Order: sequence, then C-alpha cells, then structure tokens
Amino acid sequence: MAKITLQGNEINTSGNLPNIGDTAPDFSLVNADLEDMQLSSYSGKQKLLSIVPSLDTPVCAESTKKFSTHAKKFPNLAILVISADLPFAMSRFCKEQDISNVDTLSTMRGQQFATDYGVLINDGPLAGLTARAVLVLDENNKVIHAELVSEIADEPDYDQALGVLS
Repeated sequence: MAKITLQGNEINTSGNLPNIGDTAPDFSLVNADLEDMQLSSYSGKQKLLSIVPSLDTPVCAESTKKFSTHAKKFPNLAILVISADLPFAMSRFCKEQDISNVDTLSTMRGQQFATDYGVLINDGPLAGLTARAVLVLDENNKVIHAELVSEIADEPDYDQALGVLS
C-alpha cells in the first residue's frame, strides 16, 4: 500500500506500482469503440500509461494535452490514458480538445487493472478511482519508468517520463 495525498490529506492506494525492470501486468480495458483492449494490443511499441482519476478534472486534462503534444516526437509510442471515465466522456474530451494521438482506456469492465497496478484509491473522497501515475514500458512491456504522483492535485514529471523514451 502506498500513501499519497489529496490536497494535503493522506489517503492510501491498494498497493504499489510495478517496479522498474518488472514486466507490466496484462490488462483488459475498454477503448472509445467499446472494444476490450489488452496490453498485447500495443505489441512492439513503447507504451506510456498515464493513469488518472478522471479526464473531467483540470490536472488530468492538462497532463493528457501535454503528453499528446509530445507524442508526435516518438512514432513508436502508444500513449494510453487510463481512467474510470466512460468511453463516451473520454471521446468527447478528446474531440473538444482536438486530441487524436492518444488512446483513452476505461476501467469500466477492467476494474482489476487498478488493483494489479497498485493505483486503486482505498479511502477518502476519491475511493474507487485511480491515483495519478505514469508508467513507461519498453517494446517488451518491461517497466522503464514509474511515478506515483504523491499529491493527486499535482502534475507528473513529464521530463522524467519522456526522457526514457527512444
């Protein structure tokens, strides 16, 4: 279990992020077309998993826009924005923000993801959602960067996450 804060108030997650060097757990999450997507759906690509509580918050929206901007520099990168939002809301957000180069994935049928990745918030007002985290995986799904953002209201460290990409 990891301890994080929400506006300075301590809350707990269900576990810990996978460690650098670990193979990321497989998952089944729902994309914008209501299809189940697995980690293997992005085989052969580097993957940046931007795990957020909800795209309907300013910090989550901002981080998605920033990662989208940087995605153009890395042609072999799949940016996966993962939240509990419904696929319809995620698609609407991307359309309104003119974001077309990220894959939004919902935990609506894949709630095990949050537990397997150690990001399920166990208590406090956001219990049941995911903590803010960024994982970067190589082409073989080995973790090469892991950040659990200690304060949910803060943005992740973009430079560190993007700095491990080739």
